Amino acid sequence: MSILVVGSVAFDSIATPFGQVEEVLGGSASYFSTAASFFTDVNLVAVVGEDFPREHIDYLNSRNIDLSGLQQSSGKTFRWKGRYDYNLNEAHTLETHLNVFEAFQPDIPDHYRNAEYVFLANIDPELQLDVLNQVSNPKLVACDTMNFWIAGKRHELIRTLAKVDILVINEAEVRQLADEPNLMKAAEIVRGFGPQTLVVKRGEYGVLMFGEGSIFSAPAYPLEEVFDPTGAGDTFAGGFVGYLAATRNLDEHNLRKAIVFGTVMASFTVEKFSLDRLKELDYNEIADRYRKIKLLTDFADIE
Repeated sequence: MSILVVGSVAFDSIATPFGQVEEVLGGSASYFSTAASFFTDVNLVAVVGEDFPREHIDYLNSRNIDLSGLQQSSGKTFRWKGRYDYNLNEAHTLETHLNVFEAFQPDIPDHYRNAEYVFLANIDPELQLDVLNQVSNPKLVACDTMNFWIAGKRHELIRTLAKVDILVINEAEVRQLADEPNLMKAAEIVRGFGPQTLVVKRGEYGVLMFGEGSIFSAPAYPLEEVFDPTGAGDTFAGGFVGYLAATRNLDEHNLRKAIVFGTVMASFTVEKFSLDRLKELDYNEIADRYRKIKLLTDFADIE
């Protein structure tokens, strides 16, 4: 079962304490699509400029990612430049050049419009709502957002959330969106906006999932080397939604499994810059790391 994802495809320039790269493939839709493609087919909607190289198109095609919705416009591709210090949970943006992404208007191809699984990556909530108006009765809509939209387009974001089943955001954004410092209370407030399920990304501390009367916590996979956390959240979402679409099962038990698969995919992404670790990954490695995370949380019942 294929997924429709709408987001950004970009060039990233990144510096961390462990190295740096210039103008590598990035963007929310690139990371999400690559991760999800290990589980199911992906239909991608985004925009790039005339400078977008053929090698990146070939790579995305090689992952069974349908690029019929990838628009190519006159101008330059979206570029982001940032750095991380030893606190790898915090990115410092140095430059942002939206370029063709500034005028992006998602145009969903006809053969994408019956998608049962839709992921709205981190874009303007008005564009996210426009996408939902172009699709027909999806089984699952998952969404990402960020502090910029929460502060600047709160009303529009809440309108969009009314049509969303799962919201995936980080811990600070949950508190900001709810205007509530206590995470438990904030989660219930955010769920009241529409999403039945709230997935809270906590970086190296793992993930919390809030549902109707349930909370699930999954640890991050412990790594000896972390080179670049860029795209980890989008990769998590790709593994999470990809597994749900592949299994076509949205019950509580399967949502928890999907959380762990998302965590596994994110753990691979941070081991190298850009998509380099995902490019050399195979499913056996994914399954092995899934089993190891399960062992991290395995303990005996009380006697």
